[in-house]
Amino acid sequence: VQLQASGGGLVQAGGSLRLSCAASIRTFIIKYMGWFRQAPGKEREFVAGISWSGGSTVYADSVKGRFTISRDNAKNTVYLQMNSLKPEDTAVYYCAASITYYIDYATEEKYHYWGQGTEVTVSS
Repeated sequence: VQLQASGGGLVQAGGSLRLSCAASIRTFIIKYMGWFRQAPGKEREFVAGISWSGGSTVYADSVKGRFTISRDNAKNTVYLQMNSLKPEDTAVYYCAASITYYIDYATEEKYHYWGQGTEVTVSS
C-alpha cells in the first residue's frame, strides 16, 4: 500500500482546507485509515479515523465539530475537511492505513502504512 497526502498550505485563522490521501497498490487489504498530525516540538497525535468499508468515524476532541473525515472508495481516497482552522492546528498532517481487523483508530502503532505528510500552517 502506498499513500500520497496532499492539500496542505497556508491559511488564515477561521479558514478551511481539505486534505486528500490517495491509496494505491493492494488497497483491498486496508481495514481503516486515519489522520495524524505533528506540531513543531510536539509528539504526533491522532486527529480522525474512518473505516474503509463501513464509514464509521472517530475524531479527537480538539477537532470535533470542525473537521470531517470522509472516503471515496471508487477513488481509494480519504479526505479531511478542516473548517474553522485555528493557529493551534498548525502541523504536518499524515495519513495512515491499517490492515488489522480490530479497529483502534487513535493508536499509531496499529497503522502499517504512512503517507509522506502535508504541512498545514494557520496564521492568526
